[in-house]
Amino acid sequence: MAGKTLFDKVWDAHVVDTVPNGPQVLYIDKHLIHEVTSPQAFSELEERGIPVARPDQIVATADHNTPTVDQHLPVRDVLSRNQLKQLSENCEKHGITLYGLGHKYNGIVHVMAPELGITQPGMTMVCGDSHTSTHGAFGTIAFGIGTSQVAQVFASQCLLLTKPKSLRVNVNGKLKPNVLPKDVILYVISKIGTNAGTGYFCEYAGNVFEEMSMEGRMTVCNMSIEMGARGGMIAPDQTTFDYVQGREFAPESAEWEEKLAYWKTLPTDDDAVFDKEYSFDAEDIEPMVTYGTNPGMGIKVTGTIPDKEDVNLDKALAYMNFKKGESLIDKPINYVFIGSCTNSRIEDFRIAADFVKGKQKAPNVNAWLVPGSQQVAKQLIEEGLDKVFTEAGFALRQPGCSACLAMNDDKIPEGEYCVSTSNRNFEGRQGQGARTILASPLMAAATAVAGKITDITKQLN
Repeated sequence: MAGKTLFDKVWDAHVVDTVPNGPQVLYIDKHLIHEVTSPQAFSELEERGIPVARPDQIVATADHNTPTVDQHLPVRDVLSRNQLKQLSENCEKHGITLYGLGHKYNGIVHVMAPELGITQPGMTMVCGDSHTSTHGAFGTIAFGIGTSQVAQVFASQCLLLTKPKSLRVNVNGKLKPNVLPKDVILYVISKIGTNAGTGYFCEYAGNVFEEMSMEGRMTVCNMSIEMGARGGMIAPDQTTFDYVQGREFAPESAEWEEKLAYWKTLPTDDDAVFDKEYSFDAEDIEPMVTYGTNPGMGIKVTGTIPDKEDVNLDKALAYMNFKKGESLIDKPINYVFIGSCTNSRIEDFRIAADFVKGKQKAPNVNAWLVPGSQQVAKQLIEEGLDKVFTEAGFALRQPGCSACLAMNDDKIPEGEYCVSTSNRNFEGRQGQGARTILASPLMAAATAVAGKITDITKQLN
């Protein structure tokens, strides 16, 4: 019999029951919630008189609608204020832990859960948010769910699911200088497309992922959904164990040893077979930028926009006001955003600060830095990075999802370009008519200083 994949091992360990010739009932270890997708699910339980099954397995935070300026003041936007109020009331009513606005553990759900040690290898985790795949960096089956499924987990701590197929993406070799995890995943998506992962759960394998920090792995897994995959995973190893150990909610002493022994059994067996597999050479990857309106429309910063007949490409280029065959180098940019659940961890800001130190942002650029959590914000100050950024003219804001999806005041004006470290460049994603160019924190920092997209392969080698 063929060996098991990492995904198989975690999935099979959580199957409670199987419907004959149908879906399986999967137990969910951790349910993360925030203010946007939970209110309707709570209402559904109320209407049907169903209690929350395992409130102790649910963790809530406020992130999507939170302002990133003056968080100590009442929230101005009425819709946002109501959603945050509803979350507080629902959590209090059902005995759910909430890290609300102003709490020292508050932050973007996919940043604060890993940094608190809530995310651990071998778990199943869900959240009403598509980028829940971030947690797969720990060897966790983590995926986004819709409102009706949020209600299902509230009521039973389980989900009725059909097991996805398995996909493996291998990247081996030595990365060039200044190529970050964000570039690796943007490169992969540009090569395989935004639908290659549909119906699959993806495992990332090869020395490139093994050599990444946990923060880098989270960036990669975060964007699995952008290739259409249900989620992404990386096998837990010593890097994972070192990251988790000693965190607020990590296991301790005897329990730690017991868990560790189990976690070490999770990596994919040598003889396991995947339904689909891709392999890439690390040497081919360069700093990336997107030119279109989905994350698969990416090129090396030194490249040019593809010149091919494609109605979707034509539509995207019309929106972005770009032309086929054009290089993006020297394209003037007025907005830069470093933040989101993809790139708002301390490592991302260290990389950006390292580049920015002693320099000034260009006068034409609005450069927004939004830490992913209160703990990251605290680290920025402790490490003196806040001074580096403010001296360079960057605006350091308070934690939240911010300009990733324009659900608060952090919107990019119509027709303006924003080099963004977030995960999506859809039409209107960062504000109506806003034009988003996805890039790494290093590319974003370099753009802010130059006032235009710049070839960092030349600048920094």
